[in-house]
Amino acid sequence: MTKKSNHSNDLPKSLGVVLADTYALAVKTHGCHWNVEGMNFSDLHALFDGQYTALFAAADVIAERIRALGQYAPNDMAQLLALSTLPESSSKPLTAKAMLADLVKAHETVVASIEAARAVATALEDAVTDDLLIQRRTEHDKTLWMLRAYLA
Repeated sequence: MTKKSNHSNDLPKSLGVVLADTYALAVKTHGCHWNVEGMNFSDLHALFDGQYTALFAAADVIAERIRALGQYAPNDMAQLLALSTLPESSSKPLTAKAMLADLVKAHETVVASIEAARAVATALEDAVTDDLLIQRRTEHDKTLWMLRAYLA
């Protein structure tokens, strides 16, 4: 049960950052899916497909949690870009290895925004939001393991 969430807009705001970072990462991963080349093309093309699909679905869950907390979710690119902590992608084509390294950094950034939001959820004793964020963290940890395995 959410005990103190009515006393603060900090949680929806921090979830907005997680949403923006998740959406930006989905777009970045989708771009990798479109543009990957090389010996591991088939494997990486399929890997990125699964990852961006999962990220778009996760964005929906995060946005719905913001709504459940009584706030409106960011709903246009300008809002999402303003909230996101992910750096812009390179405009020049990346090698498959550079894509993997870029995605590792991006997932680490999203994990940091998740942990910041978890701190707010914990302070507000919002176990539901904390559980959602733990689930998201678990997925990013798994994805990081997979991406790093390609770089080994």
